[in-house]
This record gives sequence, structure tokens and C-alpha cells, in this order.
Amino acid sequence: MAAYIPDDKILSIKNASDIVDIISESVALRRTGRNFVGLCPFHAEKTPSFTVSPDKQIFYCFGCGAGGNIFSFVMKHEGLSFPEAARSLARRYGIDLPTRNLSPHEKKKLTEREMILTLNKEAMAFYQDCLIRKPAGRQGMAYLLKRGMNKSTIEDYKLGFAPEGWDHLLRYIRSRKKPLDLALKAGLIIPRKSGSGFYDRFRNRITFPIFDGQNQLLGFGGRVMDDALPKYLNSPDTPVYNKSHSLYGLHRARQQCRKTRTVYVVEGYFDLLAMHQFGMQNTVATLGTALTASHVQMLKGYVGSQGKSILVYDSDQAGVKAAQRSVTVFQKGLLEARILVLPKGHDPDSFLMAHGPEKFLLVAEKAMHMMTFMVETAVEKYGLGIDGKVRIVNDLKSALLAIDDPVARSLQVKYLAERIDVKESAILQKVRQPIQNRTRLPDDHRQKRGTNATPVRGETYRLEQKMVTMMLQFPEMVEVIAQRQLMDNFTDPLLADVGRGIIENLGKAGGDVASLLSQWDEPERKAAVARLCLADEHWDRSGCMNLINQFEDSTRRRDNVLLKRIQAAEKNGDQDLLAELLKQKQHQALERMGKKGGH
Repeated sequence: MAAYIPDDKILSIKNASDIVDIISESVALRRTGRNFVGLCPFHAEKTPSFTVSPDKQIFYCFGCGAGGNIFSFVMKHEGLSFPEAARSLARRYGIDLPTRNLSPHEKKKLTEREMILTLNKEAMAFYQDCLIRKPAGRQGMAYLLKRGMNKSTIEDYKLGFAPEGWDHLLRYIRSRKKPLDLALKAGLIIPRKSGSGFYDRFRNRITFPIFDGQNQLLGFGGRVMDDALPKYLNSPDTPVYNKSHSLYGLHRARQQCRKTRTVYVVEGYFDLLAMHQFGMQNTVATLGTALTASHVQMLKGYVGSQGKSILVYDSDQAGVKAAQRSVTVFQKGLLEARILVLPKGHDPDSFLMAHGPEKFLLVAEKAMHMMTFMVETAVEKYGLGIDGKVRIVNDLKSALLAIDDPVARSLQVKYLAERIDVKESAILQKVRQPIQNRTRLPDDHRQKRGTNATPVRGETYRLEQKMVTMMLQFPEMVEVIAQRQLMDNFTDPLLADVGRGIIENLGKAGGDVASLLSQWDEPERKAAVARLCLADEHWDRSGCMNLINQFEDSTRRRDNVLLKRIQAAEKNGDQDLLAELLKQKQHQALERMGKKGGH
């Protein structure tokens, strides 16, 4: 990485960026004392355990253990490598990074992902030019205007047109001297089934560029202008695009989502564009796939724990089924969601064009809570006869089971029982069956499966961990620890390595915790340091010296215990135990010599 992003540039990025600003774009943070907390974007939680320190420029989740500096967050949240994360932050803060006059070796370091993102931008420019300036694009423009799109929307959302024919984009890519294998990986072209060569993926379609929350162009959607099939066509999954982790319009919606603490979720490109055009910019659209847990986690980060989502579906049976499928995902993602099923014959696009935003907002106020929607849909489908009631409970069993909060589940069961006139106890028994059937694995089996593999930590480990915590939180003692060579007596390799890193890094001019984290590649190590750094500890010099003395006493006691065990084994003539203990002592001595030799 350093070969083509110099260290001074990395330092400039670190100094220019602010971790709170970056994280608050996707996580609703609130200040608690010197730090900020919010719901973790990396796992489902109801109580905020995700902590961000503006002073140290690090984050840590006490729930799932994710942690690190600003580069770590961007890498994990966006699925980027370190160079990609650094370049993304550099673009944001206007820091120029070397892109020209690179050596052949350095050019190879430019990642495939970055090249695909660049190629996607060139494809978008080609499609836009076809729509706005080329004669072939006139039909596309006429279609968009007929659909009620104004020129501002067409320009703001970078809509384009893929002309009819097999190789218009292909020839453009060749003229730009871009490698075709890269265009293939980007999903822009498709290999011919017979013979060699390629052809354009998108042909005679309106194109919709798909951006992520950081305005990176990931892929495209395409829609025909007649009744041809398939009506919609999306980019395939690529090194930069995954439809299960992407939402259309997110780059334009995120600010309004944070401001209103509400997000509308629609199904189609034109539905989203109509919503945005009529002033409801806190809207995103799924991309030809059902809502996933990743989508819900993403949305929760923007609207916060007290926020809500309103799923706006078509009135047809497919829309109702899509709403039903999303219930379990939202309940597991711990985000409140309501269902808005529009009047018959309407989708969001047609409803807004016919009735306007005021009427839409009035209808949206009546959006049902998810379980209410599920219950009412089931009642309408099956009726309230004996067989109907049985089917209703069977249909809702998995949705009730997905509610993690026992109080919330109890309230929903109570509502269902009253609505269909069935005893709560009978419904609860039906819901509990799957839970009771999940037999617990015996302890020994769980250990074989690796589910109980957490090692038991003794007093020595706890002391070493406390020493490292002290070094991070009270760096004035680092020099004392280095002088006494206490790292040589650490038994835990990870803590010893972290301690030596602290001694080397925090002693440098400008050394800080965020810089310290940059020297390691392993996410687990970064997270461990961030956790210790944010631990609730209070230090003064006297307390630090007491801990150092306690650690040295513990080391001496440990050495004495080993010596006494060796003497006892000699006295008892236990040659096997003696050999093992002498081996331990020799290993300990060699390890300490090795550590000293390494400095």
C-alpha cells in the first residue's frame, strides 16, 4: 500500500478526517460524556453499545467486538481494502493522491475495484450522452417525460439511455482502450454463447446508475420502454456491486432519513424517482430482491433506534407477498416498520402522479404496524371459521417467533388472540413449539463444535490486559514500562505484541492510538486495542506504579512457583514431570532472550 500511497499522505488523511463525521453519516450517534454512542451497524442490537471516541479517533462495539480507527470503519462498513478506504477518504477531504507517473509495480497495486468504479463512471457518461445528445436517445427522453420525470430529476439522478444494437458500449470501451475483461467483470458486457467476443448487457433501455452511500457508482439498472421482457434488468453481482447490500437512491436519501428519522422503502426505480421528485427524498428502493438483514441494518443506521421505516408496496398480490416476506427481517433487525399498501391499481409512481404528495402523506399516516398488517391480511385471506383460525396461527407463527423481545411478543400474541377469538395460551403453545424443539447440545458436543471455545483467563492474563489498558489510557507510563522491560514477562503473545507496538508508536512525535492501529492489518487486533482504549478506567501516576509493582510481584511469584515445582519433582523422582517443567523453564528463558534480542 505505502508504495503508491505515501505515508505522509496517509497522515494527511488521518489529520483531515473526523471519525464522528464519517460514522454519523450511517449511524445515528448521541453524545454521552466525552464519547458518542449508537446502534452498531455490524450486528442487530436494541441497546446502543457502539462507542466512538472523538479524542482518540477510534470506535469499538462492546456488543460484537468490531473496532478500530477511521480506516477500519470505512473498510468494514463499505467492504473496501485499505488502499480503497484511504482513496475514498482522500477524495472526500480533497487530498491529492498519486495517480500518474507510477512505476509498473505501483500501477499493479491499483485495485480491480477502483478500476471497475472508474469504468462504471465512463459507462454512465456514455449512456447520458446517448440520452441527451444523440438522435437515438430521443425516444428515451420522450419516454421519461411521458412518465412524468422532469429534466432536473433526469439530470440529478444521471439517467441515461442504452441504444438499440449489440455493441455500442463495447465499441466505446474499446475506443477508450479499456480492457474488456474488466468490462466483463463490471457486468457491462456479456460473452457470446457461440464463438468469441462480447455484446452489450443493456440495449434499448433507460439506464439508472446505482450509487452507494458514499456516491460510488456500483452498477446499473435498465428498463425497457414497451412490454418486452424482462421489464427490468440489473447489473449482476460484481466485485463492487451486491444487490443484497445495495439500495437505489441511498446517496440522495441519507441526509433526509437522518433528519426525519423515517425512511420509505419502495420497489421500483420510477417509484423512487417520483417520491423524490414530489419532495419525499427519504426514500430508497430495493433492487429486484427481497429486503435483507443487511438492508435493515443499513437503514437503522440512518434513522436511528427510535426511527421507523414505511414499506410502500403495490396493491397487487405480489406487493402483499413482498410485504409479508419483509416482516421477519425487520423484526430480527430491531427496526420499527409499517406497511403501506396503496389503493387498488396503484403503485407509488402512479398514485403520486394522479393524487399528489399531500394525499400520499395522508394515506401514509394510516400505514399499519407489521404484525397488524400480517393479521389483517391473514384474516382477509382465510376468514374466521375454525379452519381459517388454524391457518392464521400457522401463517403467523414464524413472524411471532422472530420477535426477540419477549414483552413485545406477548403483546402481539395478545392482540392476535383477541382479534381471532382464540385463547392466548393456545397461540403461545403453538409459537413455543419450535423453541422447545431446539434441544441444547451437551457441553462436550458444543466444545467439539467450537461454540464454547473461549479460553479461561487467569489472573496473569487480567494483569497483562490491565497493563496494556494503562499504557493506552495513561501513556506517560510507557517509558517506565519500556525501561523495566516488562513486555519480556508477558505470557499472552497478542498483548505482548500490542504492548511493544505501543512502546514503539506512542513514543514517536505525533504518535497516537489511531496511528497505532494503522500498523496492524488484523481486524481482531485493531478491535482489541480499541476496546481496551475505551474501557472505563481512571488512572493517576500512583495507581499506575501500584499496578506495575503488582505485575512484577506476580512475575516473581510465577517464577518461584515453577522453581518449587521443579525442586519437588526432583525430590519425588518424577522424571517425566521434571523433564516437562525444565522444558517450560528453558522455553521461558529462550523466549525472554529472544524478546530482548528483538529490540
